[in-house]
Amino acid sequence: MPEARLLCVSDLHLGKSERMARRGGALLPPYETEETLARLEAEVEALAPRCVVCLGDSFDDLGAALAMPEGVRLRLQAMQAGRRWVWIEGNHDPGPVELGGAHRSDLAVQGLVFRHIATQGCAPGEVSGHYHPKHRLPRSGTSRPAFVYDETRLILPAFGAYTGGLRCETPALRNLFAARAIAVLTGPRALAVPLA
Repeated sequence: MPEARLLCVSDLHLGKSERMARRGGALLPPYETEETLARLEAEVEALAPRCVVCLGDSFDDLGAALAMPEGVRLRLQAMQAGRRWVWIEGNHDPGPVELGGAHRSDLAVQGLVFRHIATQGCAPGEVSGHYHPKHRLPRSGTSRPAFVYDETRLILPAFGAYTGGLRCETPALRNLFAARAIAVLTGPRALAVPLA
């Protein structure tokens, strides 16, 4: 939101490899936090926002937030310096984090409501994450993360590395949108395609 100098990102899932190792799951290379933070730092530096809103699942769970190495904490604090930072609670990180900033269940700004999970029957202006939408390119058949929107809502793709995604045609995601919804595929060139 350039006029509000607000940057919104969703589903960072910081600490995913740590959480999976701690719970005895598949071992992932422990680089997703570094990659995600580097991308976020680049956006903060390029856009110089006054406010950053993280739309939930910023950490893969509360244990991952508590286990953040000191270097990660210092990088987050450096990004927060001089700006408002809002952590929206998600289903993976439903409690407050002790990393600076404000912790909220949702946030209203200039006619928009930022929350983690889209709600049925919401008023126009809802911005959420949670679903990690991805959509198939019409010609090649490959999938890309996508922003999905209609007249009522916008769902952001996951910002974090190692996050995967839910195909836009999946009923849990598709049924949230009107027939004329648009998917904007990310990549070297943004591509807007009808969701139908």
